[in-house]
Amino acid sequence: MNQVFSRPISLKDVQTHFCPGCQHGAIHRLVAEAIDDFGIRERTIGIASVGCSVFLYSYFDVDVVESPHGRAPAVATGTKRARPDRIVFTYQGDGDLAAIGTSEIIHAANRGEAITVIFVNNTTYGMTGGQMAPTTLPGQKTSTSPEGRDISNDGAPFKMAELLSNLDGVAFSARVAVNSPKNVLQAKKIINTAFRYQVEGKGFAFIEVLSACPTNWGMNSLQANQRLTDEMIPYFPLNVYKNKGNL
Repeated sequence: MNQVFSRPISLKDVQTHFCPGCQHGAIHRLVAEAIDDFGIRERTIGIASVGCSVFLYSYFDVDVVESPHGRAPAVATGTKRARPDRIVFTYQGDGDLAAIGTSEIIHAANRGEAITVIFVNNTTYGMTGGQMAPTTLPGQKTSTSPEGRDISNDGAPFKMAELLSNLDGVAFSARVAVNSPKNVLQAKKIINTAFRYQVEGKGFAFIEVLSACPTNWGMNSLQANQRLTDEMIPYFPLNVYKNKGNL
């Protein structure tokens, strides 16, 4: 019998530690498949930041550099400039990239650094207790917004894919999700495009991936996936917001 499905070469053969229903594993696979598709594993460097994204080095069979909280784009900038022959990507959460790392990502994007950024948006601080994040939805209850996010007091959630698409240095910006087979296939295509931009030297590429966090949302896996479908996608529409290279 021919084997038609297997673990990507760029992922280690280890047991996951992520919570049931967490979609980091699905996103990891799509990133690893892109690395495999381009045959770039031996020259890829991942930049891990703080949060659930920190476990990048536990799962990817590539070189990984650990960065301080929010500083992955700065570390990636230094890494890519020192080793321009390498493929450099960051893997960050919303509490990291859109909060303490806001300045880092905006300036790296505006400079057009030749890196690929994978941004996982689950609308909460996943590792540290489920606090309100810059992407927390209006009315969403968290450990620091027990009555729900009040946009009159807390402001509206950041829409990072749209925000960064307005910067001249950004070549590609898109938002995807992994809540259904159709969306997973589309996410795979778009993540591959983001890595192609770097492989072909076309500039800065940013992918926002909507993801469920059942534990901090206080839901089971099915409920969390449904919430992503019913609440997150309408607020954060899936789209390619900028495609300068028309790939």
